Amino acid sequence: MTSQTLREARKYEEASAKLITEEKRPSFHLSARTGWMNDPNGFSFYKGEYHMFYQYYPYDVQWGPMHWGHATSKDLLHWKYLPAALAPDEFYDMDGCFSGSAIELPDGRQLLMYTGVVKERQKNGGFSEVQTQCIATGDGMDYEKYEKNPVLDEHDLPEGCSRFDFRDPKIWRREDGTYYCVAGNRPADGSGQLLLFTSPDGFEWKYKKVLCANNNRFGLMWECPDFFKLDGKWVILASPQDMMPQGFEYHNGNGTLCLIGSFDEETDFFTEEYSQSVDYGIDFYAPQTVLSPDGRRIMIGWMQNWDTCSLRAAGQPWYGQMSLPRELSVKNGRLYQWPVRELEDMRGEKIVHENVCFSDTITLDGIKGRKIDMELEICPGDEEEIYRKFAIRFAQNDEYYTSLSFRPHESILKIDRKFSGSRRAIIHQRRNLVNSDNGKLKFRMILDRFSVEVFVNDGENVMSAVIYTDLSADGIVFLADGKVRMNIVKYELI
Repeated sequence: MTSQTLREARKYEEASAKLITEEKRPSFHLSARTGWMNDPNGFSFYKGEYHMFYQYYPYDVQWGPMHWGHATSKDLLHWKYLPAALAPDEFYDMDGCFSGSAIELPDGRQLLMYTGVVKERQKNGGFSEVQTQCIATGDGMDYEKYEKNPVLDEHDLPEGCSRFDFRDPKIWRREDGTYYCVAGNRPADGSGQLLLFTSPDGFEWKYKKVLCANNNRFGLMWECPDFFKLDGKWVILASPQDMMPQGFEYHNGNGTLCLIGSFDEETDFFTEEYSQSVDYGIDFYAPQTVLSPDGRRIMIGWMQNWDTCSLRAAGQPWYGQMSLPRELSVKNGRLYQWPVRELEDMRGEKIVHENVCFSDTITLDGIKGRKIDMELEICPGDEEEIYRKFAIRFAQNDEYYTSLSFRPHESILKIDRKFSGSRRAIIHQRRNLVNSDNGKLKFRMILDRFSVEVFVNDGENVMSAVIYTDLSADGIVFLADGKVRMNIVKYELI
C-alpha cells in the first residue's frame, strides 16, 4: 500500500514536471524529473528495459530528505519518467532512503536494497544518522517495503565498525543462486572499508568479511561501491570522501576510485593490482554499473561534484544529471570507458575536415553546436618542432566559452569553464596527464546542452564537466600556438 508521503511526492513531481519543457533539459542525459538528483541507484535491466533509480528530493533544487526517483529506457539515452519508487515513510528510514541497488528475483519481482536513515540525538546535543540496510520488492512501478526491515543493522557489523557510516549496498547473484552484497563502512581507524554480506534468498542477510580495507590510503569513508568481473579481472569502484591528490590522480576531494585485481571466489579474497581515478574531469561521482543482456558492463555516474553544487542556472526547476552511459573494459591493467554504442544511432549530419593545418585561431564550416559527437586527431604540423599548445573553445559566443587545451611538452590536457557564465568562485578547471606520442592525441567530445564529456585515446582517460552556459552560445573555435595538423569528424545528435 502506498504511503501518504509517497503519494504526495508522486503528485507533486507529476505536476511540477509538466512545467519543464524538453528544451530546458539535457537531450540524452537523464536529469532530475523535478527538484534535486544525486547518486544513481538500482541501475538494472528488468522486464525488457533499463531501470535507473536515483537519489531524489522533488520539492527543491537542493538536497533534502532522500526519496528514490525512477526512470526507464530501452536504449540508455531516451528516458521515460515513472512515479517515485521510495519515500522516507517508515520508522527505520524516516530521514532518508539513501543509495542502493536492484536485482530481479526468481519469482519475477524486482528487489531494491537501500540504506535507511534515522537521525539520532547524541550526548553533545547534535545529531548523527543511524544507517541500516533495507529492502523493498515490486513490479517495476510500485514497491512494498519488507515487513522485517531493516535486514542489516549495527548488530550485523564487526566490532569497531560505525553504525553511522554504513551504506550503499550493491547486490548481485552468484552462479550458485546465492546473493552477495557489498556496502561501504567506516572502521575504527576513521578510514573506509567495504564489507561483504551473503544471503540465500535476498532477504535474510549475514556478514561475511571485509572485502577491501582502505587503511587511510584513498581518502576516508568509501561510498557507493560496486564490484564485478570484467575481462578476466575483478573491479572495485568506490567514491571515497576527502581524498588527497596523488600526482594527477584523485584531485576531486570527494572523488572516484577504481581498483583492479583478482578475486578468489572460494575464499572471497580480493587482491589489488592497480588503482586509478574513474573520471579526471570536474563532475563525476558515485558510479554504478549494470550487465546488459548482450554482456556489456555499462556504467553511469552522477555528473556533479559535491563542491560545485552552487553552480546552476538561475531559476532552473531541476538540478542534477547523470553521465553518459559508458561501456567498460580492462586493458593493460587499466579501466577503459567508451560511450555506449547506442549513441551512434543518434548521429545525424556528418561533417569532415581533414589535414587542417593552422597556427593561430580558426573556425571551420559546419563545426558548431551544443548537441554534438565530435572526434578529433591532432599532431604537429611540423615534425621538427612540436607545437606548444592546442585548444578548442566550445559553447562560445562573444561573452562565454569553455575550453579544452593540450600542452604536448607536459602531456597535460586541461578543461576550463571559468568563462562559461558561472558567478561563483568554485572549481572551474581540472588537469589530466594523458599519453601522447610526440604531440599526437586523439579524443572524442560529446556535448549535450549542459555538459561535456571527453574520451581520450579510445577511452583510456575520461573528463566530465557540467556547464550552464546560455544555449545560444554554440560556437566552436580552434587555437594553436605553433603549427598543428588536425582531422575532425563531427555529427549532429538527433
